[in-house]
Amino acid sequence: MAPRCWRWWPWTAWPRTRPPPSESTQSFHQQFSTQEQTPQICVVGSGPAGFYTAQHLLKHHSRAHVDIYEKQLVPFGLVRFGVAPDHPEVKNVINTFTRTAHSDRCAFHGNVVVGRDVTVQELRDAYHAVVLSYGAEDHRGLEIPGEELPGVLSARAFVGWYNGLPENRKLAPDLSCDTAVVLGQGNVALDVARILLTPPEYLEKTDITEAALGALRQSQVKMVWIVGRRGPLQVAFTIKELREMIQLPGTRPILDPADFLGLQDRIKEVPRPRKRLTELLLQAATEKPGVAEAARRASASRAWGLRFFRSPQQVLPSPDGRRAAGIRLAVTRLEGVGEATRAVPTGAVEDLPCGLVLSSIGYKSRPIDPSVPFDPKLGVIPNMEGRVVDVPGLYCSGWVKRGPTGVITTTMTDSFVTGQILLQDLKAGLLPSGPRPGYAAIKALLGSRGLGPVGLACFFLGLGEAGR
Repeated sequence: MAPRCWRWWPWTAWPRTRPPPSESTQSFHQQFSTQEQTPQICVVGSGPAGFYTAQHLLKHHSRAHVDIYEKQLVPFGLVRFGVAPDHPEVKNVINTFTRTAHSDRCAFHGNVVVGRDVTVQELRDAYHAVVLSYGAEDHRGLEIPGEELPGVLSARAFVGWYNGLPENRKLAPDLSCDTAVVLGQGNVALDVARILLTPPEYLEKTDITEAALGALRQSQVKMVWIVGRRGPLQVAFTIKELREMIQLPGTRPILDPADFLGLQDRIKEVPRPRKRLTELLLQAATEKPGVAEAARRASASRAWGLRFFRSPQQVLPSPDGRRAAGIRLAVTRLEGVGEATRAVPTGAVEDLPCGLVLSSIGYKSRPIDPSVPFDPKLGVIPNMEGRVVDVPGLYCSGWVKRGPTGVITTTMTDSFVTGQILLQDLKAGLLPSGPRPGYAAIKALLGSRGLGPVGLACFFLGLGEAGR
């Protein structure tokens, strides 16, 4: 079942006319007058990094043309497929991306897998510059025994499933167990826990897929443990997401006051956002709720809890060995201070029964093409301010540039830097001179290989489900 959100933005929703260029833009273009009059630039990836890079290039060079290539049939990347359906406000940035896509100097080409359908070198031959903005498409493995058992899923795949990401639509998670464990304590971990526990009558008001909604209506999950290897001061989620969990209808939080002993004195010197977050955790764990809140929690049929100082050691199999039945956790303690704080095993272990394990310990990028340098340890393309090392005319932005950290605003700033560096190189004459064929050459290549890209019009007309 296709996500119901695919018809959100009609083709006519945004004006096709553009305001006259500002004085600064006109001046900037004059500086490029000795360069190629129509720079052909290619961006690989249509998530936030790709669109923000394109936006900066189009805004600051009045003749540049940007082609955006995307392996999915539809644009917008993690904003579309990675944001929880009950957080529609986060997706508002798609309105900005849509305006960029409707520029007559920008074109979207979906259903094109760079590195397979067309090589990076072929793109470099066709364009003056190529920007790799394809993000972090994979998840970090647990690297523990038993993680291959049925019932163990990546949070990334689970998020893709309830958001309708084509590659995850057939995931079919088994929700017949009463307890699920989420490994990791970031916002994605809270997202998947919240979706598992939110009453279906609330989810049906969102743009969650019908298939996921149907499965969640039948779900038997009543308890979700959210496990982290470090302590309350090191959680990676934000106060907004924590507050949502605490107030989630039909659920009650379970926090061990012992995990927070001595924390009141230690938070005095931490930055204000971290202090406010920790104070909310302390309040939830140690303060007696008011009468109304106590009554709400007493009537709750579902629960969630945070387990600190626990690191996954092994997924435990069911008696017949056919699926996950629990997880063995190493008890940890903290060493070091500040950012250097790390969790080390104490030697003690505990077993936590569960029928579903969701790993949310991070995303990672993949190498896209043998011609592009890649650091497998850091999971990034080696670069200097977005310039790919030793490959002139090749750039990167977003998570594949700096690693899977930060929020959309971080990606925006990062992408603008890459765009500015590219324009500086163009101005300095460091990019190829003379005309480049751009999409015309790539279209011919793809046609010769029996491949047909999907344009933006198909997306807005609701034809994004067409197969390859």
